[in-house]
Amino acid sequence: MESTTGYKPYFDPDYESLIERIHPPRVCVDNETCKDCTLVKVDSANKHGILLEMVQVLTDLDLLISKSYISSDGGWFMDVFHVMDQLGHKLTDDTLIHYIQQSLCGGRRGGKTKVKEVINRTCIGSVMGSLHLSTDYTAFEMTAIDRPGLLSEISAVLAELGCNVAAVVAWTHNTRAATILYMEDETKGGGPITNAERLLHVEEQLEIVVGAHHGKGERRMVKLVEGPPSARVHTERRLHQLMQADMDYEINCSKDGNASGSSSSSGGNVRRSSSSSIVTEVSIENCKEKGYSVVNVRCKDRPKLLFDTVCTLTDLEYVVFHAAISSRGSLAVQEYYIRQRDGCTLGSERERHRVRQYLVAAAERRVSHGLKLDVCTKNRVGLLSDITRVFRENGLSVSRAEISTRGEKAIGSFYVTDASTGKHADPKTVELVRSEIGATVLEVNKSFSAGRTSYGSNSQNSRSSSTCSGGVEERPAKLSLGSLLWAQFERLSGNFGSA
Repeated sequence: MESTTGYKPYFDPDYESLIERIHPPRVCVDNETCKDCTLVKVDSANKHGILLEMVQVLTDLDLLISKSYISSDGGWFMDVFHVMDQLGHKLTDDTLIHYIQQSLCGGRRGGKTKVKEVINRTCIGSVMGSLHLSTDYTAFEMTAIDRPGLLSEISAVLAELGCNVAAVVAWTHNTRAATILYMEDETKGGGPITNAERLLHVEEQLEIVVGAHHGKGERRMVKLVEGPPSARVHTERRLHQLMQADMDYEINCSKDGNASGSSSSSGGNVRRSSSSSIVTEVSIENCKEKGYSVVNVRCKDRPKLLFDTVCTLTDLEYVVFHAAISSRGSLAVQEYYIRQRDGCTLGSERERHRVRQYLVAAAERRVSHGLKLDVCTKNRVGLLSDITRVFRENGLSVSRAEISTRGEKAIGSFYVTDASTGKHADPKTVELVRSEIGATVLEVNKSFSAGRTSYGSNSQNSRSSSTCSGGVEERPAKLSLGSLLWAQFERLSGNFGSA
């Protein structure tokens, strides 16, 4: 088929890096403009994927992005992020601020502050994204049917094989499960598995465990990832890719693509009920006058939502030219003006429907179901196996998990539900589990519940939405990019200084 995009001029592949060297990114961390949040303003040469890189830096530090304004035109772009730490406070730690500036500037200003220094001096959470850069681990990837005890069985096999789990991230969505796990070979005193025969044996044993409850022809994937760390994709981005390849977005959908059961479709929108009263809605319209496709996402607000949607659009090869992101209470509203990389808009209804499906799934994969249990203890071989075994034996199922190691400590969270009903775990059962594992090892996160997180309902977030809008009143309907976005950039563009 002939291309309909017309003549394309030649661009030297070194041009982007040349422009970036001549005009390196400028980053300003502003604690003066807004009363309740910090503004992180980035002014830089444009390239595909750079928005995702910026968002990834902030979300890897577990910072909350309550509002964002994004604009790019030609070879330049400017982003403004309204951020807070996990406690809803401004960013005041100099080490953290310096690390953000260095990371967003690509490390051009001298030696980079170590992630460990940032973690030790601030209240931020785990930095899972940096783990894939290490040469010390072998990565395990899996997608399969979700079932109670799966993570327990996987970790038990690894413990028997002498593999120490250094970190694990596991998501479940629409009856499907995806896991990325990093492990060390304890039979060799640590480090990645380098022996080809042993690598094959470990993979075969994991395949047996994962496939034990699958019927003939049912989808599953088990893989041990080899190759240089630089070839590996960011952990959470890779999880989105795995679940998308596993077609989790199609589960419980009818042939016409409309979600069944509690979901509905109307007027070109894809709508799906989440665990809260807020329904996930994605709509796409073409703005012929400006040559953009306009994507609107309305869903329950939560940490890392911006990363998840931007990640999905980037992996689908769409370019975000302008965007306005806002949260009001527990509602998140996102508006993106996008084109395909070849400059075309989303021309067909089939293509628009595919993007809507993918964005609904991206918004809901990380929605937390169940009770959040925080773990902090000395790491050891078999720790993950022991904890998840106690969950399984007491009728608890893991709906999501994020565990990593910091030095000798294992730190992270499990989200657990009742294995038989999929609903809230019995508090008595949870206390029995805690007493068996150790009350100091496993603690109930009291600021979290399945339908309401401290992030989505934080009154301080609501205040920051109005305080940081620079006098622009929030509208009850969708954001108006013309009046809201341009007013913000006109006011803020003059505030950039040397970082």
